[in-house]
Amino acid sequence: MSRQLYEALCSAVQTKDKVRQEELMKNHTTFRIGGPARFFVSPGNSRELAAVLAVCREAGCAWFILGNGSNLLVSDGGFDGVVIQIGKGFDQIRVQGSQVYAGAGALLSQIARRAAEAELTGLEFAAGIPGTLGGAAVMNAGAYGAEMKDVLSFVRVLTEDGKEADIPAQELELGYRTSCILKRGYVVLGAQFDLQPGSREAILARMEELAAARRSKQPLEYPSAGSTFKRPQGYFAGKLIQDAGLKGFQVGGAQVSEKHSGFVINRGGAAASDVMELCRQVSETVKEQFGVELEMEVKTLGRFE
Repeated sequence: MSRQLYEALCSAVQTKDKVRQEELMKNHTTFRIGGPARFFVSPGNSRELAAVLAVCREAGCAWFILGNGSNLLVSDGGFDGVVIQIGKGFDQIRVQGSQVYAGAGALLSQIARRAAEAELTGLEFAAGIPGTLGGAAVMNAGAYGAEMKDVLSFVRVLTEDGKEADIPAQELELGYRTSCILKRGYVVLGAQFDLQPGSREAILARMEELAAARRSKQPLEYPSAGSTFKRPQGYFAGKLIQDAGLKGFQVGGAQVSEKHSGFVINRGGAAASDVMELCRQVSETVKEQFGVELEMEVKTLGRFE
């Protein structure tokens, strides 16, 4: 079955160069953690992507769409399925008037920079988010009081039947770190932003201001997956964790950042099991002390005990 699936995936992307076997996922996540993916495929366009998905569905094989791996924890045992990387071929950025269209594989930082060069304001908040547009649309990524739904016009998706469609942002149920994109079986191909004219100098100044705030408050010097827990209603996860006396708490190579308690970092050689055990203990302690349930914002892939 593995050989047949490998050959079918190679045929879908028309070359063996875009299909790898037993690819270590720690090389594709900002956490720098994760075991091997059974197959790792890099389609170069939407047609190849549709063909890869068709192969996975026909084979009954589990699949996962990967962008920059910036909000992802992969298990130590890896993923017994097909990881589909949305990168080159999906990273175009076009500016027309006050509208910016970008592919799902484009980094938010690059999109924000292009918008600034075109003297368009609205994406300053996204300049420091280390993910790609695809994941940001799915999760309605945000920072510093702004989020994707504030500037998205439509999202271009590949539907379950392999057709491309432009879905208006207001139909995607964009909420706090959520949307209906995955629920509907969509795969993001790209999106359009509606921005406003602004001063290039003011836009760049705001981007630098936010970048300085990130450098001073976030543990950017260590691998992590960003904010580990969602913000509970009426609270801040980082403050709850700090007030529970857990700043610097460590399990194996995983640690609650001493710089910002909302971040779990890889101090070096952390296993996925270290991260999950740390998060379990943090959640348990916060629940005991404050009666507040913490929900992980970081997505997981693979089997966790």
